[in-house]
Amino acid sequence: MRDLAQAAPVRTAAEGAPRRRTRLSHLDVLESEAAHIIRESVAQFERPALLFSGGKDSMVMLHVAVKAFAPAPLPFGLLHVDTGHNFPEVLAFRDHVVAAHGLRLTVAHVEDYLADGRLAERPDGTRNPLQTVPLLDAVAHGRHDALFGGGRRDEEKARAKERVFSLRDEFGGWDPRRQRPELWALYNGRHRPGEHVRVFPLSNWTELDVWQYIAREGVELPSIYYAHDREVFRRGGMWLTAGAWGGPKDGEQVRRATVRYRTVGDMSCTGAVESTATTPEEVIAEIATSRLTERGATRADDQLSEAAMEDRKREGYF
Repeated sequence: MRDLAQAAPVRTAAEGAPRRRTRLSHLDVLESEAAHIIRESVAQFERPALLFSGGKDSMVMLHVAVKAFAPAPLPFGLLHVDTGHNFPEVLAFRDHVVAAHGLRLTVAHVEDYLADGRLAERPDGTRNPLQTVPLLDAVAHGRHDALFGGGRRDEEKARAKERVFSLRDEFGGWDPRRQRPELWALYNGRHRPGEHVRVFPLSNWTELDVWQYIAREGVELPSIYYAHDREVFRRGGMWLTAGAWGGPKDGEQVRRATVRYRTVGDMSCTGAVESTATTPEEVIAEIATSRLTERGATRADDQLSEAAMEDRKREGYF
Protein backbone atom coordinates (compact mmCIF):
# COMPACT_ATOMS: atom_id res chain seq x y z
CA MET A 1 0.00 0.00 0.00
CA ARG A 2 1.25 3.44 -0.86
CA ASP A 3 2.69 5.38 2.07
CA LEU A 4 0.44 8.37 2.80
CA ALA A 5 3.50 10.44 3.69
CA GLN A 6 4.73 9.92 0.11
CA ALA A 7 1.42 10.85 -1.53
CA ALA A 8 1.31 13.38 -4.35
CA PRO A 9 1.20 17.08 -3.44
CA VAL A 10 -2.27 18.42 -2.61
CA ARG A 11 -3.47 21.71 -4.04
CA THR A 12 -5.85 23.84 -2.02
CA ALA A 13 -8.27 26.41 -3.36
CA ALA A 14 -6.87 29.03 -0.99
CA GLU A 15 -3.26 28.56 -1.90
CA GLY A 16 -3.40 27.19 -5.40
CA ALA A 17 0.02 25.70 -4.65
CA PRO A 18 1.18 22.18 -3.88
CA ARG A 19 1.43 21.08 -0.23
CA ARG A 20 3.01 17.87 0.88
CA ARG A 21 1.47 15.86 3.67
CA THR A 22 3.45 16.07 6.89
CA ARG A 23 5.06 12.91 8.25
CA LEU A 24 4.41 12.50 11.98
CA SER A 25 7.39 11.79 14.20
CA HIS A 26 7.40 8.63 16.31
CA LEU A 27 6.78 10.78 19.39
CA ASP A 28 3.70 12.31 17.76
CA VAL A 29 2.36 8.81 17.06
CA LEU A 30 3.03 7.61 20.62
CA GLU A 31 1.48 10.73 22.13
CA SER A 32 -1.61 10.41 19.92
CA GLU A 33 -2.02 6.73 20.86
CA ALA A 34 -1.65 7.47 24.59
CA ALA A 35 -4.16 10.33 24.40
CA HIS A 36 -6.63 8.06 22.56
CA ILE A 37 -6.27 5.36 25.25
CA ILE A 38 -6.85 7.87 28.05
CA ARG A 39 -9.90 9.42 26.35
CA GLU A 40 -11.32 5.96 25.55
CA SER A 41 -10.91 4.97 29.21
CA VAL A 42 -12.73 8.05 30.46
CA ALA A 43 -15.55 7.23 28.03
CA GLN A 44 -15.84 3.61 29.22
CA PHE A 45 -15.19 3.81 32.97
CA GLU A 46 -17.04 5.70 35.68
CA ARG A 47 -14.32 6.35 38.28
CA PRO A 48 -10.80 6.04 36.81
CA ALA A 49 -7.71 7.29 38.66
CA LEU A 50 -4.11 7.84 37.62
CA LEU A 51 -1.39 6.12 39.66
CA PHE A 52 0.98 8.99 40.36
CA SER A 53 4.31 8.77 42.17
CA GLY A 54 5.89 11.91 40.74
CA GLY A 55 8.29 9.75 38.71
CA LYS A 56 9.06 10.29 35.03
CA ASP A 57 6.54 7.80 33.61
CA SER A 58 3.66 9.11 35.70
CA MET A 59 4.69 12.69 34.82
CA VAL A 60 4.66 11.90 31.10
CA MET A 61 1.29 10.17 31.49
CA LEU A 62 -0.11 13.18 33.36
CA HIS A 63 1.32 15.57 30.75
CA VAL A 64 -0.40 13.64 27.93
CA ALA A 65 -3.66 13.48 29.89
CA VAL A 66 -3.69 17.22 30.56
CA LYS A 67 -3.11 17.89 26.84
CA ALA A 68 -5.78 15.35 25.88
CA PHE A 69 -8.53 17.19 27.77
CA ALA A 70 -7.35 20.80 27.56
CA PRO A 71 -8.75 23.33 28.12
CA ALA A 72 -11.09 21.32 30.36
CA PRO A 73 -9.78 20.17 33.76
CA LEU A 74 -8.55 16.61 34.22
CA PRO A 75 -11.68 14.44 34.64
CA PHE A 76 -10.11 12.08 37.18
CA GLY A 77 -7.93 12.20 40.27
CA LEU A 78 -4.51 10.83 41.20
CA LEU A 79 -3.66 7.95 43.54
CA HIS A 80 -0.32 7.22 45.23
CA VAL A 81 0.77 4.51 47.67
CA ASP A 82 3.42 5.98 49.97
CA THR A 83 5.65 3.30 51.51
CA GLY A 84 7.11 5.69 54.10
CA HIS A 85 10.51 5.05 52.50
CA ASN A 86 10.02 7.16 49.39
CA PHE A 87 12.58 9.77 48.43
CA PRO A 88 11.75 13.10 50.14
CA GLU A 89 12.65 15.03 46.96
CA VAL A 90 10.10 13.03 44.96
CA LEU A 91 7.31 13.46 47.52
CA ALA A 92 7.93 17.22 47.61
CA PHE A 93 7.83 17.31 43.81
CA ARG A 94 4.61 15.25 43.76
CA ASP A 95 2.89 17.74 46.06
CA HIS A 96 4.24 20.67 44.02
CA VAL A 97 2.73 19.27 40.81
CA VAL A 98 -0.64 18.58 42.47
CA ALA A 99 -0.82 22.12 43.85
CA ALA A 100 0.38 23.77 40.64
CA HIS A 101 -2.26 22.07 38.49
CA GLY A 102 -5.07 22.02 41.05
CA LEU A 103 -5.34 18.22 40.96
CA ARG A 104 -7.03 15.80 43.36
CA LEU A 105 -4.60 13.41 45.05
CA THR A 106 -5.40 10.46 47.31
CA VAL A 107 -2.48 8.96 49.24
CA ALA A 108 -2.56 5.51 50.83
CA HIS A 109 0.10 5.15 53.54
CA VAL A 110 1.84 1.83 54.25
CA GLU A 111 2.83 3.30 57.62
CA ASP A 112 -0.85 3.29 58.69
CA TYR A 113 -1.09 -0.44 58.00
CA LEU A 114 2.11 -1.15 59.92
CA ALA A 115 0.93 0.93 62.87
CA ASP A 116 -2.36 -0.97 63.36
CA GLY A 117 -0.97 -4.43 62.59
CA ARG A 118 -2.62 -5.03 59.23
CA LEU A 119 0.89 -5.40 57.78
CA ALA A 120 4.25 -6.33 59.28
CA GLU A 121 7.74 -5.19 58.33
CA ARG A 122 9.70 -7.60 56.14
CA PRO A 123 13.05 -8.98 57.35
CA ASP A 124 14.85 -7.42 54.38
CA GLY A 125 13.46 -3.96 55.23
CA THR A 126 11.91 -3.30 51.82
CA ARG A 127 8.34 -2.09 51.73
CA ASN A 128 7.71 -2.29 47.99
CA PRO A 129 5.78 -5.61 48.25
CA LEU A 130 3.72 -4.11 51.09
CA GLN A 131 2.04 -1.66 48.69
CA THR A 132 -0.43 -4.22 47.37
CA VAL A 133 -2.92 -4.24 50.29
CA PRO A 134 -3.11 -0.43 50.67
CA LEU A 135 -3.49 -0.10 46.89
CA LEU A 136 -6.37 -2.58 46.68
CA ASP A 137 -8.06 -1.01 49.71
CA ALA A 138 -7.76 2.42 48.06
CA VAL A 139 -9.30 1.03 44.88
CA ALA A 140 -12.22 -0.41 46.83
CA HIS A 141 -12.70 2.72 48.95
CA GLY A 142 -12.61 5.02 45.94
CA ARG A 143 -14.76 2.61 43.91
CA HIS A 144 -12.27 2.92 41.07
CA ASP A 145 -13.08 0.76 38.07
CA ALA A 146 -9.87 1.67 36.23
CA LEU A 147 -6.35 2.73 37.14
CA PHE A 148 -3.91 4.34 34.71
CA GLY A 149 -0.39 2.96 35.14
CA GLY A 150 2.89 3.93 33.51
CA GLY A 151 4.02 0.41 32.59
CA ARG A 152 6.14 0.10 29.44
CA ARG A 153 7.05 -2.92 27.32
CA ASP A 154 10.81 -2.58 27.83
CA GLU A 155 10.81 -2.51 31.63
CA GLU A 156 10.44 -6.17 32.56
CA LYS A 157 9.51 -9.43 30.82
CA ALA A 158 6.12 -9.81 32.52
CA ARG A 159 5.01 -6.44 31.13
CA ALA A 160 5.15 -7.88 27.61
CA LYS A 161 2.23 -10.16 28.54
CA GLU A 162 0.02 -7.22 29.39
CA ARG A 163 -2.64 -5.71 27.19
CA VAL A 164 -3.39 -1.98 27.20
CA PHE A 165 -6.59 -2.80 29.13
CA SER A 166 -5.49 -5.39 31.71
CA LEU A 167 -8.31 -7.00 33.67
CA ARG A 168 -7.95 -7.57 37.43
CA ASP A 169 -10.22 -9.93 39.37
CA GLU A 170 -12.20 -9.11 42.51
CA PHE A 171 -9.04 -9.70 44.59
CA GLY A 172 -6.91 -7.43 42.38
CA GLY A 173 -5.11 -10.41 40.88
CA TRP A 174 -3.84 -10.66 37.32
CA ASP A 175 -4.21 -13.76 35.15
CA PRO A 176 -2.33 -13.59 31.82
CA ARG A 177 -4.73 -16.20 30.39
CA ARG A 178 -7.63 -13.75 30.75
CA GLN A 179 -6.03 -11.07 28.59
CA ARG A 180 -8.28 -9.91 25.77
CA PRO A 181 -7.37 -9.30 22.12
CA GLU A 182 -7.00 -5.63 21.18
CA LEU A 183 -7.27 -5.53 17.40
CA TRP A 184 -7.48 -2.22 15.53
CA ALA A 185 -7.00 -0.26 18.78
CA LEU A 186 -10.35 -1.45 20.11
CA TYR A 187 -10.30 -1.77 23.90
CA ASN A 188 -12.74 -3.88 25.91
CA GLY A 189 -13.33 -2.45 29.38
CA ARG A 190 -16.12 -4.83 30.42
CA HIS A 191 -15.75 -6.19 33.94
CA ARG A 192 -17.85 -7.79 36.63
CA PRO A 193 -18.75 -6.02 39.90
CA GLY A 194 -15.68 -5.98 42.14
CA GLU A 195 -13.25 -6.31 39.22
CA HIS A 196 -11.30 -3.40 37.78
CA VAL A 197 -9.01 -2.69 34.84
CA ARG A 198 -5.43 -1.43 34.79
CA VAL A 199 -4.86 0.80 31.76
CA PHE A 200 -1.36 1.34 30.32
CA PRO A 201 -1.25 4.31 27.91
CA LEU A 202 2.55 4.06 27.57
CA SER A 203 2.54 0.38 26.59
CA ASN A 204 4.40 0.98 23.33
CA TRP A 205 6.92 3.47 24.76
CA THR A 206 10.51 2.75 25.77
CA GLU A 207 12.68 4.52 28.32
CA LEU A 208 14.37 6.33 25.43
CA ASP A 209 11.00 7.44 24.03
CA VAL A 210 10.01 8.78 27.45
CA TRP A 211 13.17 10.87 27.74
CA GLN A 212 12.93 12.14 24.18
CA TYR A 213 9.36 13.21 24.92
CA ILE A 214 10.46 14.88 28.17
CA ALA A 215 13.10 16.82 26.24
CA ARG A 216 10.68 17.85 23.49
CA GLU A 217 7.82 18.85 25.78
CA GLY A 218 9.89 20.33 28.61
CA VAL A 219 8.29 18.01 31.17
CA GLU A 220 9.40 18.88 34.71
CA LEU A 221 10.92 16.06 36.80
CA PRO A 222 12.24 15.54 40.34
CA SER A 223 15.87 16.62 40.67
CA ILE A 224 17.13 13.11 41.46
CA TYR A 225 16.65 12.06 37.83
CA TYR A 226 19.68 14.21 37.03
CA ALA A 227 23.26 13.91 38.27
CA HIS A 228 23.85 15.20 41.80
CA ASP A 229 26.18 14.51 44.74
CA ARG A 230 24.75 12.01 47.21
CA GLU A 231 25.83 9.78 50.07
CA VAL A 232 25.43 6.17 48.92
CA PHE A 233 26.61 2.69 49.78
CA ARG A 234 27.02 -0.49 47.76
CA ARG A 235 24.63 -3.46 48.17
CA GLY A 236 23.74 -6.16 45.68
CA GLY A 237 25.66 -4.40 42.95
CA MET A 238 23.67 -1.18 43.35
CA TRP A 239 24.23 2.22 44.95
CA LEU A 240 21.57 2.71 47.64
CA THR A 241 20.84 5.82 49.68
CA ALA A 242 21.43 5.61 53.43
CA GLY A 243 18.34 6.20 55.52
CA ALA A 244 16.09 5.17 58.39
CA TRP A 245 14.79 2.22 56.36
CA GLY A 246 17.74 0.09 57.51
CA GLY A 247 20.84 0.88 55.51
CA PRO A 248 23.76 0.69 55.64
CA LYS A 249 24.61 -2.49 57.53
CA ASP A 250 27.89 -3.28 59.21
CA GLY A 251 30.65 -3.39 56.64
CA GLU A 252 28.75 -1.31 54.07
CA GLN A 253 30.77 1.83 53.65
CA VAL A 254 29.05 5.12 52.86
CA ARG A 255 30.73 7.33 50.27
CA ARG A 256 29.83 10.47 48.39
CA ALA A 257 29.32 10.00 44.65
CA THR A 258 27.83 11.78 41.65
CA VAL A 259 24.77 9.74 40.71
CA ARG A 260 21.29 9.95 39.25
CA TYR A 261 18.22 7.71 39.39
CA ARG A 262 16.69 6.03 36.35
CA THR A 263 13.54 5.17 38.29
CA VAL A 264 12.13 6.20 41.67
CA GLY A 265 10.46 4.03 44.29
CA ASP A 266 11.15 2.66 47.74
CA MET A 267 14.62 3.76 48.91
CA SER A 268 15.38 0.25 50.18
CA CYS A 269 15.29 -1.32 46.70
CA THR A 270 15.88 1.52 44.22
CA GLY A 271 19.48 2.01 43.19
CA ALA A 272 21.30 4.94 41.63
CA VAL A 273 23.71 4.88 38.70
CA GLU A 274 26.91 6.86 38.45
CA SER A 275 26.34 9.66 35.97
CA THR A 276 27.26 13.19 34.95
CA ALA A 277 24.05 13.83 32.98
CA THR A 278 22.35 17.04 34.10
CA THR A 279 19.99 17.63 31.15
CA PRO A 280 17.45 15.49 29.28
CA GLU A 281 19.72 15.50 26.24
CA GLU A 282 22.64 14.14 28.26
CA VAL A 283 20.40 11.48 29.81
CA ILE A 284 19.25 10.47 26.32
CA ALA A 285 22.88 10.03 25.25
CA GLU A 286 23.48 7.76 28.27
CA ILE A 287 20.40 5.63 27.70
CA ALA A 288 21.15 5.18 24.02
CA THR A 289 24.36 3.30 24.90
CA SER A 290 23.02 1.35 27.91
CA ARG A 291 22.49 -2.40 27.58
CA LEU A 292 20.46 -2.73 30.81
CA THR A 293 16.83 -1.78 31.36
CA GLU A 294 16.20 0.67 34.16
CA ARG A 295 14.52 -1.93 36.38
CA GLY A 296 17.16 -4.55 35.67
CA ALA A 297 19.89 -2.12 36.61
CA THR A 298 18.33 -0.31 39.57
CA ARG A 299 15.47 -2.29 41.15
CA ALA A 300 16.46 -4.96 43.65
CA ASP A 301 12.89 -6.25 44.01
CA ASP A 302 12.94 -7.37 40.37
CA GLN A 303 16.11 -9.39 40.92
CA LEU A 304 14.61 -11.73 43.53
CA SER A 305 13.65 -14.27 40.85
CA GLU A 306 13.06 -14.62 37.10
CA ALA A 307 9.33 -14.14 37.67
CA ALA A 308 9.43 -11.61 40.52
CA MET A 309 7.31 -8.97 38.79
CA GLU A 310 4.82 -11.50 37.42
CA ASP A 311 4.36 -13.04 40.89
CA ARG A 312 3.60 -9.63 42.40
CA LYS A 313 1.19 -8.77 39.60
CA ARG A 314 -0.76 -11.98 40.23
CA GLU A 315 -1.15 -10.86 43.86
CA GLY A 316 -2.56 -7.46 42.88
CA TYR A 317 0.60 -5.39 42.54
CA PHE A 318 0.89 -2.74 39.82
